[in-house]
Amino acid sequence: MPWTYRHATKEWHAFLSDVKERLCLDSDNMAYTAVDAVFQVFRRRLTAQQGLDFASVLPSVLRAIFVNGWDVTKPPVPFSERSALIKEVQQVRVNHNLTPGNAIEATAWAIRRCTNKQDFERVLARMPTEARAFWHIDVDDPKELEQRII
Repeated sequence: MPWTYRHATKEWHAFLSDVKERLCLDSDNMAYTAVDAVFQVFRRRLTAQQGLDFASVLPSVLRAIFVNGWDVTKPPVPFSERSALIKEVQQVRVNHNLTPGNAIEATAWAIRRCTNKQDFERVLARMPTEARAFWHIDVDDPKELEQRII
């Protein structure tokens, strides 16, 4: 049995804690909405194969969130400026979305702490430059992005 299935709850809670802290949000629901919105905005710009490749390196709960409700029959849309992407994130479920402007960076930071770095980078390397830039995060100390749960 894959480790991520056996420890799905532990991984999910660690990720959610990280993203909530990084977003300065109070509730799991607000953090979930932000992450789901970031995923929707990103996957709209991918082919189905690229999206499945990306999802395959995520922990099981994040993988499920990433693919949930995805209409793969719609063609990918182009990436745009970061500010436009953030506005798009904030428009997902707008009546329930209190997502701050750092949602993409916070989600990227938390994802990098819960995924295998080599697998994550391998998948991103096969994607367009804009997809790699979407998940790029600058940190002073690379150790803060080390995988938390192994």
